[in-house]
Amino acid sequence: MYVIWAIVCAVIGALVDQGWTGAVAGAVIGWLLGRQSQFRDELDALRTRLDAVSPGAAESTSATPVPATPKPLTPADWPDADPVRVTRLPVPAAEPEGQPGMFSSRPPPVPLSVPGAVSQAPIANRVGARQEPGTSGEPAVSREPSVPVEPAGPSLVDRWIEAGKRWFTEGNVPVKVGMLVLIAGVGAFLKYASDNGLLRVPVSVRLSIVALVAIAGVAFGWVQREKRRSFGLALQGGGLGVLVMIVFAAYRLYGLLDAGPTFALLLIFVAGMGVLAVLQDALALAVLGLIAGFAAPIMASSGQGNHVALFSYYAVLNLGILGIAWKKAWRVLNVLGFVATFGVGTAWGVLKYSPSLFESTEPFLIFHFLLFLVVPWLHVLRSPKGRRAILDGCLMFGNPIASLLLQGALLDWEPMPLALSALIAAGLYIAIAFAIRKREDMGLLRETWAVLAVAFATIAVPLALSAAVTASVFALEGAGLIWLGFRQGRRLPRWSGVFLQLVAGVAWCLALAFRTRYRDTAFLNPEFIGSLLLVVGAGVGVWQFDRHGTSRGVSSLARVGLLLWAGLWWFVGFGNEIGRFVRDAGDTGIPANVDAAWLALVGVTGWLLAEACPRARKLDLGAVLAFSVPLSFLFSLLIVLQGANERVQWLAGWPLGAVVVMAVTGWLAMRGEGTHRVAGVATSTVWWLRWLALFTFSIGLALDHVAGVGQGWQIVACSVPTLLIAAITVWWPRLLASPLAIYLREIRVSVGGAMVLAMAVVGLIALTAAGSPQPLPFVPVLNPLDLLLIAVLLFTARAISDEAVPPAIRRTRPAALAVAFFIVATSMTLRAVHHLGGVPWDSSMPSSSLAELSLTVVWSVIGVVAWVLGSRRGQRLLWMAGAGTMAVVLLKLLLVDRGHLGNLFGIASFIAYGLLCTVIGYLAPAPPKEGAVIAPESPHAS
Repeated sequence: MYVIWAIVCAVIGALVDQGWTGAVAGAVIGWLLGRQSQFRDELDALRTRLDAVSPGAAESTSATPVPATPKPLTPADWPDADPVRVTRLPVPAAEPEGQPGMFSSRPPPVPLSVPGAVSQAPIANRVGARQEPGTSGEPAVSREPSVPVEPAGPSLVDRWIEAGKRWFTEGNVPVKVGMLVLIAGVGAFLKYASDNGLLRVPVSVRLSIVALVAIAGVAFGWVQREKRRSFGLALQGGGLGVLVMIVFAAYRLYGLLDAGPTFALLLIFVAGMGVLAVLQDALALAVLGLIAGFAAPIMASSGQGNHVALFSYYAVLNLGILGIAWKKAWRVLNVLGFVATFGVGTAWGVLKYSPSLFESTEPFLIFHFLLFLVVPWLHVLRSPKGRRAILDGCLMFGNPIASLLLQGALLDWEPMPLALSALIAAGLYIAIAFAIRKREDMGLLRETWAVLAVAFATIAVPLALSAAVTASVFALEGAGLIWLGFRQGRRLPRWSGVFLQLVAGVAWCLALAFRTRYRDTAFLNPEFIGSLLLVVGAGVGVWQFDRHGTSRGVSSLARVGLLLWAGLWWFVGFGNEIGRFVRDAGDTGIPANVDAAWLALVGVTGWLLAEACPRARKLDLGAVLAFSVPLSFLFSLLIVLQGANERVQWLAGWPLGAVVVMAVTGWLAMRGEGTHRVAGVATSTVWWLRWLALFTFSIGLALDHVAGVGQGWQIVACSVPTLLIAAITVWWPRLLASPLAIYLREIRVSVGGAMVLAMAVVGLIALTAAGSPQPLPFVPVLNPLDLLLIAVLLFTARAISDEAVPPAIRRTRPAALAVAFFIVATSMTLRAVHHLGGVPWDSSMPSSSLAELSLTVVWSVIGVVAWVLGSRRGQRLLWMAGAGTMAVVLLKLLLVDRGHLGNLFGIASFIAYGLLCTVIGYLAPAPPKEGAVIAPESPHAS
């Protein structure tokens, strides 16, 4: 209700204020009024219930106790149902005086039964009261316990005060207070010393003092390593870090040290950190030392750019990492060394490298590549027994990738030297993988090195060979990896092979985009051979996934994807050859030959797909192959239509050969579709539509070059394929379904539906065409187009009455045929007017009085015939159709023919209609209704 109030008041507010403000304010006010009204109604209802209960309470009187068996309350005992009833008032037993807390030994008094008494408990409690199970007393009155209100907690200020009080009163209070006082005293002393110049000492003295304190901290941390390990390690790391910073400050900020001593001191400190870390098994200390070690040359750099000294120092540092890896399996340390080394090396190369420095730089790159090649092996070797070692992908894959990129930069990206480097790396990886082939605990490491060997060998191919050959090698290599992955039951080679198929396609595209010369031999050029090998590689992948892959999931996706990939490169390869090598032949020109080649290619493709369909083991692959056949047929239908648009004569020259190929391969392809019902029906349907389009357009193109043949004969000739296939559908369905006779009914329905649409198109063309019958004279009804319309009408009647048509459509047969006959008769009449009366066949025909007279007469004759036949046969619907036709003619006379009353044709229209209506009134009375009997002498018979 309050929603209605809100809407009403919102409308009123909008009208008053003329805006949204008034509407919102009105809605709020209406909502409040509605809520107030609802509250008032609820309060009145509550008062009414209380008034209905309260009168019985005042009439309660005492009565003699009557023992009664207690029972639970029922809805019949509620006050609303029976206000005057017997209510027991329990009398509590009093405690004996002088014995508080003790129960009396007397038995409890029997409750009094007072008629009409009503308990003073709340209604909800009395209605919901139930007797506790297992008790014999009166039913206890249940009362809802009141929800206790949770007291408000202390405020934030109170909590802070309480925390401070606990800090000063709990724990080691003297130490806490003493530290606070000590901090305050030291701060005051420092301020006093600063104000009075007591801290003015030389920088070297200050740095020395801090260094001594740091050394003392390191020593004290070493002493505490057993009792307090965490404390001792933190003190050692912090002290050594302070020493490194002191050396850096003395060198860079104050100039107290030269570069040589600075570098030596940093190296000593870093080595000390490494030794302490290994001795105490402290990874954090080692990481801290390593960071300081790699930062030392940067901090001590003089800007002269001595890369030999820099990389020599890093080589020594990484040898230390290698030594630590021999003792400890610390992955973080290995990765940190790799990232720092290659990061600093890359930065130096970008800023300082020139080709003249190749001889002094290349050995360091090779050294660090080999060093970080050995580190993962040491990590696996030193991993705890019984636990599988985790390979670090950063080192396993980052090291070869970074090294190859830096090698390419050093070689200025020369293809052949870089290909040789990749090939050497591939040989190295395959050699070390072969060396550890007998170590079962290094199986993952061995497989990873084998994959890297294959990867480097793969990279060497495009660097040394052309892009087209690279595509071929990648495709075959990918197929081999897929086979190997299924053979060994491993996913990595399997999906690497799939990825290589994609890379091969990219390589082929690059070869085609950057080619500079062409081969003149069709099918014997690198581009076609490369595309064909791409198809072979993808086909092998499809075969492997079909034989060994799972039925669902990513295997299904890979199976179908590789099939589509193979089909793509099949058409790309042959399409490239067609575009390059197909030449014109005879009078048809290049489009005819190109279309013919594509038609033959698509026909062969559909046959190959149909042959592969029964051999597929997985359901998804079989379905894709099965439905690819009708898709190829549809593609060939589009090629036929494209050829018709280009005026290609398919029944002559090379196109005729392509049609023969299409026929043979299509028949063979349909024989392979017997295992898939839907695909087989679709294939057969498109098969007949393809022949329909081909012969229709070929006949039309042939008649265009024949002089003296009228338009009517051309339309009839082009309609012959449609009429022939329609006749086969109706009278020879087995011929229609061959070679898929097992799906005869489905194919007949599908092709029949297509023929209905084709006949509709034929009928529409025949209705709207003038249809010259040259070289023969025009004869009404017996001219080509009229006969064609009659044939279409007969086919429509036969099609609607077919048993395959739903009953609901068959019941509309009389009405549909009547409408179709009316339209055909109108077209015949206008065509006769055009040919015999000389009226132009254009938009001016409706304004012709001869055309209007002819339509009036013909429509009236149709109405009279329907009227009379309906009356004589007792068919009321036929009689009403005739009457409706006469009504339409009358309406036409009043609206159209009235403008022609000034000439003889208009006058003849009115006279003819009047005479026919007079005849109808005598010959065609209305037929009797169902169930009624009318005698011949009845007035209704006249």
